[in-house]
Amino acid sequence: MAAPALALEGITCTFVSRDDPGQRHTAVREVTLRVAPGEFVSVVGPTGCGKSTLLNVGAGLLAPSSGHVEVFGERLDGINRRAGYMFQTDALMPWRSTIDNVIAGLQFRGVSDTQARERGEAWLARVGLRGFGDRYPHQLSGGMRKRAALAQTLILDPDIILMDEPFSALDIQTRQLMENEVLELWAAQRKAVLFITHDLDEAIAMSDRVVVLAAGPGSHPIGEFRIDLPRPRDVAEIRSQPAFLDLHDRIWGVLREEVLKGYAQQKRAS
Repeated sequence: MAAPALALEGITCTFVSRDDPGQRHTAVREVTLRVAPGEFVSVVGPTGCGKSTLLNVGAGLLAPSSGHVEVFGERLDGINRRAGYMFQTDALMPWRSTIDNVIAGLQFRGVSDTQARERGEAWLARVGLRGFGDRYPHQLSGGMRKRAALAQTLILDPDIILMDEPFSALDIQTRQLMENEVLELWAAQRKAVLFITHDLDEAIAMSDRVVVLAAGPGSHPIGEFRIDLPRPRDVAEIRSQPAFLDLHDRIWGVLREEVLKGYAQQKRAS
């Protein structure tokens, strides 16, 4: 069998309080999560359960307290250079035009301006932004900025795509358009995707597999569901199918109690 594209092996992340070094918070404990090449995996769980922490560990932005990460069978040491990261808030630089934002990563890698711009224009066309390359981020709608951020990530041709609730701030119509856009691009290239979301409908509609995390502290996987719905999928249309509704009921049956636990913990903390 081929090695996983991304493997989080026994990951524990414990943080020390800045105000009181004696206080420690374990966000995730002994988490093992593997994503196969070409697989689309979503992680869902209550607010504060460590979903983004796991993504940062997979990106090499955060060193775990224990456990390790493997990328295509090789131990990760430092930044995961085979991964592209799409953040919850876009990482567009306000002083650069859309095309200059999209090609920034290529320029940092030493690609010539001419070649970078050719590839940048091609990617702007692929995400529906042809003719908007000279606009600045403040001149783009929220959905257009997300399209630019998507092009900014994918233009580097990463083998692994990490996405941290990238569409949570969008209205429902724009969100569904972007979800379908991502699925279309993913189907063409079949990269490994680790997708973080609070939206169970979104997770089911897009994924091959959904992993449910327990409420923190010390969060860990408590459920894993294979999404055997046919592809290609339209994220709006598929939600009315009986198989989708059955999966939603099964996953929500596991997730609901953890969401209630997480909500109760937040109330106590406040």
